[in-house]
Amino acid sequence: MFPSAITHFWHRRFLVGEPLYHDDTFTLCEDPALAHDRRAMLLNTCDGRSMAVLTPTLARQLALQHRPLRAQADLRQALAQAGVRLHGADRVFHFSELAVQALLQEPEPDDGLRPLGAQDQALFQAFRGAAPAQELDEAYVELDHWLVYGAFAQGPLVSAASLYPWDETREIVDLGVITLPAWRGHGHARRVVRAICRHALARGYQPQYRCQLDNVASSALARAAGLTLFGTWEVVSPEA
Repeated sequence: MFPSAITHFWHRRFLVGEPLYHDDTFTLCEDPALAHDRRAMLLNTCDGRSMAVLTPTLARQLALQHRPLRAQADLRQALAQAGVRLHGADRVFHFSELAVQALLQEPEPDDGLRPLGAQDQALFQAFRGAAPAQELDEAYVELDHWLVYGAFAQGPLVSAASLYPWDETREIVDLGVITLPAWRGHGHARRVVRAICRHALARGYQPQYRCQLDNVASSALARAAGLTLFGTWEVVSPEA
């Protein structure tokens, strides 16, 4: 369903070395290269697979040699008992192989959509000044990212999206998008997401769209833009 670059990317992060446990539905591995703020990661994919990866230090802390974990629920319980809290899960969306082909065949839009660059600093700052502060922090749309697109309506910039390399990879680019409140419901976000993703795909990159489980509007936008839910991803909480 998904391009092989996507499945390989996620498998490389979760299927590391000899598994501590593996069956048809759950795999648990160790990875000494995990950063402290990702010392536990969980992935549930839409094909019914559950994966988890831990640092060896955390695996020892959980005393896995004395309590085999045969399901993700067992791991969650062990983490909770050890005082390790998980951050709220992200829904992770990617384009399916069919959606990639369809998007690449679409003509380049010429109706109020274009890339943004350093020359657009003033209008981008005006856009940021009109956007809700919390959304600016959550969406992480920046003019100096690898690729930035904007949608214009009646003159001003009303929606913007940016892409940046994800997790130090050259394959996956993470997407952020913001639409000004007064201009929502007009399809600007959908169009800007498809435009920037078409640009990335044409250059061999795989866009990734993430949002929290309770962000219904953001999930709806991802689907409207043609993305498909790949799964849910969790890491340890920054306060853990």
